Amino acid sequence: MINKISQWVKLGGFSLALLAGCVNAIGLLGFSHQAVSHVTGTVSLLSLAIINQDLSVASHLFFILVSFTLGSILSGVLIANNAFKVGKRYGFALFIEGAFIYLAMHYLNNSSYVGHYWVSAACGLQNAMISTYSGALIRTTHMTGLFTDIGVMIGSHFRGYPLDKKRLNLYLLLIIGFMFGGVIGSLTYNSYQFSALLFPSLFSICLAIIYWLYLYTLFRAKKRSV
Repeated sequence: MINKISQWVKLGGFSLALLAGCVNAIGLLGFSHQAVSHVTGTVSLLSLAIINQDLSVASHLFFILVSFTLGSILSGVLIANNAFKVGKRYGFALFIEGAFIYLAMHYLNNSSYVGHYWVSAACGLQNAMISTYSGALIRTTHMTGLFTDIGVMIGSHFRGYPLDKKRLNLYLLLIIGFMFGGVIGSLTYNSYQFSALLFPSLFSICLAIIYWLYLYTLFRAKKRSV
């Protein structure tokens, strides 16, 4: 059972990283070159807007940060603990994320900045969804921490500590997923502009359905064993 769960974690982590990479690439290309899957750059841009006394830009960036936080709060309400555990309401969270991205696409196609807030909330929701599994930090919406962890692991290995190859492989898989998602987001945006968000929206909903089917098969198997 543990091996099956670990494989699902790898597949799910890769899929979520791909989803975030796709959304972030579309954000960089279409949202005034602004990343949306993480907030570090947004906070810096907000600081610059405040210094330049550009209140309209500052208020817009502020509400993007608020939206990201609200998405994280929603994740906390739905899932509570951030450690992965089969049976939690990840499917419901993924379905809501897909709906948020779809709403973002609708508003952005109608030239409304409200779409930025919906997609930011979706990223906040995903970012808070799963943080740890078996002691490994799982980041699917930003890569800074992953590269930091890999560097620390390699440096510790040079000091004589054993290299956790399973954790290293997981981190590399997440990085590849994010990069591959960025490629998809770039290609689809070039062809469909903001309608490209339809792909990550449907993908998130499909992940929700797959998770629900997985829970159903576990339930059926447990029922047969009783």
